[in-house]
Amino acid sequence: MKDKITHFGFEEVPEEEKAHRVRAVFDSVVDNYDLMNDAMSLGIHRLWKRLVIDMANIRPGQQVLDLAGGTGDLARLIAARTGPQGKVILSDINHAMIRTGRARLLDNGVAGNLDFIQANAEQLPFADNSFDCITMGFGLRNVTDKQAALDSIYRVLKPGGRLLVLEFSHPVAALKPAYDFYSFKILPRLGQLFANDADSYRYLAESIRMHPDQQTLLAMLESAGFEDCSYQNLTGGVVAVHRGFKF
Repeated sequence: MKDKITHFGFEEVPEEEKAHRVRAVFDSVVDNYDLMNDAMSLGIHRLWKRLVIDMANIRPGQQVLDLAGGTGDLARLIAARTGPQGKVILSDINHAMIRTGRARLLDNGVAGNLDFIQANAEQLPFADNSFDCITMGFGLRNVTDKQAALDSIYRVLKPGGRLLVLEFSHPVAALKPAYDFYSFKILPRLGQLFANDADSYRYLAESIRMHPDQQTLLAMLESAGFEDCSYQNLTGGVVAVHRGFKF
């Protein structure tokens, strides 16, 4: 049987190889991940993440899963909303990212209502109807089978729960020339300068181009069973927040 093919950036690779290659990218950049996020976005990523948490309407005592949680930016904000009576699980497929995120959050005194679990978003190791809210920030584009991940997320959400996906997307036409120049000319140089790793940030630019556009991702949420789905463009569509509910 012929191997199923998927994309790793612009490169076509066997499906079973992609997760290993994505893991290698984040193993490479983990030590400089936060610095690069600030450098790449001029700090705007912090505003995007705060907006997502405001849109999530998280309340004290709720159970929240932060997928592809990385170094904990969203988990820290979520933990403040759920309070000590709630529970936040930071999950990532990459062990190095979880280790770094856990250390960072502990150093900042955020840990009392947090757990850390290494998991693949396509096969979440949680019971049905477990979470009031699930967030995923800048992780969906790295998933091999995005529809399987959305199906898995839907399964573990409680009825009445909601999913928020923050992800790079497709900018409006007026921004595209400048955005392409920045992505393919400037971004790899920043990666080389700050992380000594141009290739990983070249993959970042390519993975964004291969990610579904806003309307396609909206249809994928609906296919997974989500209702009242919508998206909001941020910074001219450079980033979009998709939201869907399980009723």
